[in-house]
Amino acid sequence: MYDVNIPVLIVGAGPVGLSTALFSGRHGIRTMVLEKRDGTSLLPRAPGLQARTLELFRAAGIHADIRALEMGDSHPYFEGGIIQTRTFAEIDDAVVLESPSLDGPTVSPERVMGCGQDRYEKVLVEKAREFGSDVRFGTRLVEFAQDDEGITAVAEENATGKRFTIRADYLVGADGANSSVRRHLGVERVGRGTVFNALSIYFKAPELETVLKGRKFILCYADVNGTLMGLSRLHGCDPYLAAPIYHPELGEKPEDFTDERCVEIVRTAAGKADLAVEIVDKVPWQGAQLVAERFRTQRVFLAGDAAHLHPPAGGFGANTGIHDAHNLAWKLAAVLKGWAGDALLDTYDAERRAVGSAMAAQAMVRNRIRHGYATEEDRAEMVDDIIITLGYRYASSSITSENTGPVLSPELRLTGEPGTRAPHVWLEREGGIISTIDLFWDSYVLLTDEAGSAWAEAAVQAAGRLGVPLRVHRVGPESELRPKDRDWAEAYGVGAGGAVLVRPDAFVCWRATGPAASDTDVLTEALSRAAGLTSATPIAG
Repeated sequence: MYDVNIPVLIVGAGPVGLSTALFSGRHGIRTMVLEKRDGTSLLPRAPGLQARTLELFRAAGIHADIRALEMGDSHPYFEGGIIQTRTFAEIDDAVVLESPSLDGPTVSPERVMGCGQDRYEKVLVEKAREFGSDVRFGTRLVEFAQDDEGITAVAEENATGKRFTIRADYLVGADGANSSVRRHLGVERVGRGTVFNALSIYFKAPELETVLKGRKFILCYADVNGTLMGLSRLHGCDPYLAAPIYHPELGEKPEDFTDERCVEIVRTAAGKADLAVEIVDKVPWQGAQLVAERFRTQRVFLAGDAAHLHPPAGGFGANTGIHDAHNLAWKLAAVLKGWAGDALLDTYDAERRAVGSAMAAQAMVRNRIRHGYATEEDRAEMVDDIIITLGYRYASSSITSENTGPVLSPELRLTGEPGTRAPHVWLEREGGIISTIDLFWDSYVLLTDEAGSAWAEAAVQAAGRLGVPLRVHRVGPESELRPKDRDWAEAYGVGAGGAVLVRPDAFVCWRATGPAASDTDVLTEALSRAAGLTSATPIAG
């Protein structure tokens, strides 16, 4: 009856859609990806990959493939921070606007990395297909409808006009800021809307490296006739990326920016009137703050810019979208495999919408600071980047906790509290070194020590009762996992005989600070909540 039957249909093959396909495939779930463009991005957009993003690629088994794209050591560019100068020729006098903390050996096994999406998208496509995804470029979604059992969609090939039908269990709209999926659902967005208009100018200027005197930075702002222009370095310099702001309210429009005008803009910012400049491409865009009022509508989910849109300050956009993809992929896989309940899918909206709203607010604060009109209240609201990228907290029905804090706390708190990402501790296992983060991917994990036998036994019984996949790991000097850099129990906030239950996405969902005689019911309840089951009765079988 249908031309294609697939568990998950994904609309959009940018970083978010491709990551959804990649993560789903690694969980054994087949997907189809529809992308109206003819191929992956040709321009080095979204060039900063956060430590948490690299953790996700590490867990998915493509860490080496992504790291291989790094040109030299990009880390010093992140350490250079966000700077501002009158012209690039006066970079010795640059003022540091932001010096964000982004990673650290006690925080994550990964470091931030610079790489344009024109390069990493190719790896995501290759790996998504390797893991079973049917990625179709030059193909657009025409229409879709959903019922109680699934999604019926129609797609069309651009080149031939040929249409085909698709039946899917779920649909993911990762089709960007102007998402047709979101519009079809009638989902409204809230927020400030458009706060500025900018033009990305991709250009080549071999002499500019000399002008910059080898200075390393994430972003450098220069003054172009009273308007700021940002220069990005994270993806390299072939081409460079500059982004001047323009003002439609003054009658300015993208078409006014001829190649000749763009050359003059770059020369003015550089402070070198005879700088040789070749314009490669120009792309107008809007800096906006908008968050969808819901990320789930029955069997349809929104992710990435389709769900939350914010100014690029902070580089949160693509990274946050990839985190959306990971959060959603394992939950869809759990439900499709039959060991989780539908309520687990509701936690995608509860968790990621709160995070998306927080990211958008922080991007706006940074935008105001960089453009010179931040108030003291704005500055007080700003939290360090490492909190935004690694320290956010989930609050949903999947988390068993009596102490729910804000999505973003003023200080980084990775202490094993339910709702937070499990702390990173280096471990020795069978002569090799791994991170605790490497333990989490396709099942729940209970961590305990030699004195936690009661919790270990209770966890196995609870998992068997519920039909939920779970592994137990003992950590300690005489255990299978031996801490190398610090005491794991202290890092996770437990004492001798305590236990921590961690979800497949490395987020803590339950914790007991001390031993138990034998309480299978406690762990059954915690695991039932974590898997979105409405009762502590088996569903597998």
